[in-house]
Amino acid sequence: MKGMQQLQQVMTQLRNPESGCPWDLKQNMTSLIPYTIEETYEVVDAIQSGNWQSIKDELGDLLFQVVFYAQLAREEQQFELDDIAAHTAEKLISRHPHVFGTDAQRNLSDAEIKAQWEQIKQQERTKKDAKGSVFDDIPSQLPSILKAAKLQKRAASVGFDWIDAEPVYAKVDEEIQEVKEATDQDHIEEEIGDLLFAVVNLARHKQVNPEAALQRANDKFKSRFQHIERSLSEQGKHPTDCNLEELEALWLQAKKA
Repeated sequence: MKGMQQLQQVMTQLRNPESGCPWDLKQNMTSLIPYTIEETYEVVDAIQSGNWQSIKDELGDLLFQVVFYAQLAREEQQFELDDIAAHTAEKLISRHPHVFGTDAQRNLSDAEIKAQWEQIKQQERTKKDAKGSVFDDIPSQLPSILKAAKLQKRAASVGFDWIDAEPVYAKVDEEIQEVKEATDQDHIEEEIGDLLFAVVNLARHKQVNPEAALQRANDKFKSRFQHIERSLSEQGKHPTDCNLEELEALWLQAKKA
């Protein structure tokens, strides 16, 4: 028995009303959302670890989420796993005429392929709703940094964008000043949000993934602070035993390490 077939049979048995798993039988599309998000992040962690066994394990867990959703849809007589796969294949073929199309369609530069991709995506959105917004299919629950980048990219796709990064630098400076001038807490939160949005836009103009850039900064901060913790531990001390000046000195050492 092939793996996918076996996994579907396991899923069917887990959802068997008479002999299935009580926990699996209680689940629905909405209740699975937190688990799907968790499994996605675990895939990311596994990939970043470089451990192929972990990657395989976590991809399997994420695949099971897809199989679970497909089973729920099948029970409601909406669609099955094969329908999902077929629809996705058709969509990818449609979006890649430079691969699956005519010889003329295949002879495109990278820039032309990118422009063609955006045009096809826009046509798909228009087909769904001719009077809709360019933002309509952006997930509402997308993490805020990724959502900001997508909003900006969509606006840029219809011409609402600066042609270079210089005005973006000015916008960042402007937003920093507005944060400084904000008084009450609600206003400060609003202005910091505007500042973050402007920084994401700067990242986009510099062709940097803001999520990846922030993750890199997180990892760097974590590594340096753990260096401080190790240094203090060797002295039988804890960060709470030090004043800020001592911690700053250790931080500078960690930056050089």
